[in-house]
Amino acid sequence: MQRAMRLLERVAEHEYGAPAKQLARETGLALPTAYHLLRTLVHEGYLRREKGLFFLGEAAERLSSSGAEQKRRSTVVDTMARWRDAIGVPVYYAMYRDGEIEVMCVSDTPGTPAVEEWADFRETGHAHAIGQCLLSQLDGDARRDHLDRYPVRPLTPYTVRDGHSLLRRLERMPRMTPVTERQGYALGTVCAAIPITVGTTAATMAISLPLHQADRLLPAAQRLQNEVGRRLGSLALSISI
Repeated sequence: MQRAMRLLERVAEHEYGAPAKQLARETGLALPTAYHLLRTLVHEGYLRREKGLFFLGEAAERLSSSGAEQKRRSTVVDTMARWRDAIGVPVYYAMYRDGEIEVMCVSDTPGTPAVEEWADFRETGHAHAIGQCLLSQLDGDARRDHLDRYPVRPLTPYTVRDGHSLLRRLERMPRMTPVTERQGYALGTVCAAIPITVGTTAATMAISLPLHQADRLLPAAQRLQNEVGRRLGSLALSISI
């Protein structure tokens, strides 16, 4: 396995391919051993051979793509953990993708627990700050399409009453300011979400707090927004995870 990985690494260094003899020399392998491993890697799809030269195959490229995706995700996860500890709140990252609200990552601790998802976040976007923040970034047609599929329904006595009221609220929201919601999704909980737009991607970083700490909500949200603003350039390539 180790010898095969050395061969793969060497092939990856040769954009225009390399012959077996050169790869054997560079890896310090006996030529028959190198030939055997190269044939196996070609058979498994990790390499391809053209005119006596070896190139990375589709299987290796998929591994490379998966590794890059994992690295991007780790960047977001690590950054969220730092914000969680610095601000003292659970931090959520969500996107609007393919017509759905998707919570991509949650960073919390036993001392600062996240809100329990007792009703599907995707179907209850009208009730929480994450959903309202994402919907506020869409155009009117996309908002109405979402609400046609996921109609407004009361989850608590504080949930917005109907779709028309929600649309009016979304239209009045100032651009790029934190969206707040108090007990609309879960009693005893307040939340705030920061809009993030990278290209055509609607995304948000959000926080939540217990109701008795509601006075911390806006200061914490503003601090998170400042942190996001400082890091957005470096996070832009990672934002889709």
